[in-house]
Amino acid sequence: MSDPLTASFPPAFLWGAATSAYQIEGAVREDGRTPSIWDTFSHTPGKTAGGDTGDIAVDHYHRYRDDVALMADLSLSAYRFSVSWPRVQPTGRGPAVQVGLDFYRRLVDELLAKGIKPAVTLYHWDLPQELEDSGGWPERDTAYRFAEYAQIVGEALGDRVEQWTTLNEPWCSAFLGYGSGVHAPGRTDPAATLRAAHHLNLAHGLGTSALRAVMPARNQVAISLNSAVVRPLSQDPADLAAVRRIDDLANGVFHGPILHGSYPPSLFEATASVTDWSYVQDGDLAAVHQPLDALGLNYYTPALVSATAETTAGPRADGHGSSDHSPWPAADDVTFHQTPGERTEMGWTIDPTGLHELIMRYTREAPGLPLYITENGAAYDDKPDPDGNVHDPERIAYLHGHLSAVRRAITDGADVRGYYLWSLMDNFEWAYGYGKRFGAVYVDYATLTRTPKSSARWYAEAARTGTLPPV
Repeated sequence: MSDPLTASFPPAFLWGAATSAYQIEGAVREDGRTPSIWDTFSHTPGKTAGGDTGDIAVDHYHRYRDDVALMADLSLSAYRFSVSWPRVQPTGRGPAVQVGLDFYRRLVDELLAKGIKPAVTLYHWDLPQELEDSGGWPERDTAYRFAEYAQIVGEALGDRVEQWTTLNEPWCSAFLGYGSGVHAPGRTDPAATLRAAHHLNLAHGLGTSALRAVMPARNQVAISLNSAVVRPLSQDPADLAAVRRIDDLANGVFHGPILHGSYPPSLFEATASVTDWSYVQDGDLAAVHQPLDALGLNYYTPALVSATAETTAGPRADGHGSSDHSPWPAADDVTFHQTPGERTEMGWTIDPTGLHELIMRYTREAPGLPLYITENGAAYDDKPDPDGNVHDPERIAYLHGHLSAVRRAITDGADVRGYYLWSLMDNFEWAYGYGKRFGAVYVDYATLTRTPKSSARWYAEAARTGTLPPV
């Protein structure tokens, strides 16, 4: 009997890579594009490492044809990218700017010409600044504006793109954008955090309905969640209760209404001191609870928590950046601990067992729903050698371990249809600026030259053969 860790992946398994618009496109003032919250945030002194911005990023807007050729050279069967909302609907309201949509039409055409399946994410954190000026995600109207935007993009690309994701990691948008403030728009209001979470859920539901109204029935609509794998420091009942608290805030707040049509009662109880949830209106949960065609899971590292009131100096131990404000409303009595083991350049512990655990959880949570790993990857301090080659054996080991976990989950009965490596190439890593390199392709930021790392060649062989090459 063959080893399940070396056995072939299913023949139709998608071998992809992922990016997001603000992290790679640049051209932030071209062809009618207006500022997003990340333009504003990155230009605010002290918000990003080194004052870095996405103004140029890796100039994908002008170099997309070369980038698609590179994807084809790496044998990718799928490419997940996001659409810049302010590029196609600059104020977040009203008609589209066709020249903005034309960029994505050209990108999709280029991908299809190379035999690469395009996968569109509608929202990867770049809210038009005008909508934030009107209140942003804590305001209900933003959900309706998103549905209008979804319809615009669905009408433009739905005839050629079959895979659609409404939102990428809504937890980050709500809890890092409005809670800890380490992401745009940089607000620190626990009540606004939970309002934003609900309106992101509503946006997903309304956006899903809008897409289905204008696209062929064959198209798949999904959402990508960065669901947390939360583990207790001990089996003490207080630590187990801390796990439940964080699990509700990280996972249940989204998958509850999206998958099951209701929020966890324990979430309402735990956050009663912060909000009364009166913004959840009649009909909202039915609007959110749309049937999904697939579910995207993003995974990097597990969380380890206890019910102690410890405070630690410096960056928080929950893996979400340094801030004086917690991203976790009404959970100040929960402490995050560094999990043991090797770490990436982000300080995140490498633990493929967490990915297997996450996949199997959602296999139980949503039986029959196809799963995609829509983000997984690692940052390392990659540098070219004297010959210009970039060797990154740590990333190869990371990918081998996590893809083995995916293969094990498939053997255990999970319906995982594809894997999207984060990321295709080095790029603007949000508040970390250009200091963290997640790419399989090295980018020289002075010249913007792309050089596939050894991990890119390893991944290309996996994509070509459907099996994992040795490390």
